Amino acid sequence: MKYDVVVVGAGPVGSTAARYAAMNGAKVLMIEEHAFIGSPVGCTGLLSTRAVAECELKPSDEFVFNSVRGAFVHAPDGQCLPIDGKQTKAYVVSRKNFDRALAVMAAEEGVELSLRTRAVGLEKPDAEFKKEGQKNPQIKLRVIRNGKPETICTSVVIGSDGVKSRIASYAGLKKPARVLPGIQIEAPYASENSDFVELFPGSFAPGFFAWTVPVNEKISRIGLALEPGLAWKDGQEDCSPLSYLEKLLRSNPHLKARYSGGMLDFVVGGIPIGPQEKTASDGVLLVGDAAGQAKPTSGGGIYTGAFAAKIAGKVAAQAALEGDTSAERLSEYDQLWQKGLGKELEIGMKIHDYIGKLEDRQFNDLIGSLNTPSILNTITEYGDMDHPSILLRKLMFSGNSLRLMKAFGTFLRTLF
Repeated sequence: MKYDVVVVGAGPVGSTAARYAAMNGAKVLMIEEHAFIGSPVGCTGLLSTRAVAECELKPSDEFVFNSVRGAFVHAPDGQCLPIDGKQTKAYVVSRKNFDRALAVMAAEEGVELSLRTRAVGLEKPDAEFKKEGQKNPQIKLRVIRNGKPETICTSVVIGSDGVKSRIASYAGLKKPARVLPGIQIEAPYASENSDFVELFPGSFAPGFFAWTVPVNEKISRIGLALEPGLAWKDGQEDCSPLSYLEKLLRSNPHLKARYSGGMLDFVVGGIPIGPQEKTASDGVLLVGDAAGQAKPTSGGGIYTGAFAAKIAGKVAAQAALEGDTSAERLSEYDQLWQKGLGKELEIGMKIHDYIGKLEDRQFNDLIGSLNTPSILNTITEYGDMDHPSILLRKLMFSGNSLRLMKAFGTFLRTLF
């Protein structure tokens, strides 16, 4: 079996990379180790409107359960910061149906799909082959398909296989240095307003935050992610995400009053924080969570991953068809995606690290400082799930800058 491009992992990012490789003339195979597209689920299922648009899908009842226009941010002391975007800002989706819609789009462009196919090894052309200057060197991708070993020959492999990327290991590329463990249940929950998600920063989820995402008025997805190092310092005997979630549900007054008990679904996963400097080597590209391209502020990876996947698919196809799949040729991918996303991810990391170190009393002060009509109006006008730097820049140079400097200290000055 010979292909120009093989994509490992058939999630939204993998399907987008495969589709763009096919659109640029490559013969493409996409492999997925599981038996079904979109299963098991490892995501909150809250996608910004920009993320859905970046995937070139229109919102549809086939995968959209609910639309969200804002957030209620709950301080540890119980005060609430209401952020109202005044219009739809995100969709609560069925990831299973969303992922399958993107896989269908890839198939319609000619991408071949192989389920129950797991990558177990990768063999690159040896040094002698390169010295001879032969064109279009072939990578041998070893897989287990339906329990049987096979070898697939390809010019480029795109690793879209998540935070534990095997392709990164096989290619000698680094994996994300920091991964936040997360947990989520879907459960009966009387949402205060199903047009709003709820966020709970502070010691309930050290280093990140907890959330509720309304599927409808009676059911929500309730979860959290945390920084392991900060959790260990918290003094809690059991530092697992499950332990923190159980503590949140039984001790947070707001959640306790609305959660009816039990669960309808249960999801665990990891969120990569901080992209790798290098995501290309001879014949191999990494994209999405495998490349650490998730947003450090929210953990979302669909918008950033799809943005990078389009570049990866195009660069991989062009390089394969040109017969030059060297690291130098494929480094165009690194340059292009970092040009589009690098600065925002860098700022996002600074925000993540700053917010993660705040104590509960500091969160209380910060949320209280933001809770004024003028600041809330600025947040409504410029708030952006995918580009938080836009809002911070506006807040920094607004008439409220002195008030915010007291809350943020010198942090804002270090961002720009």
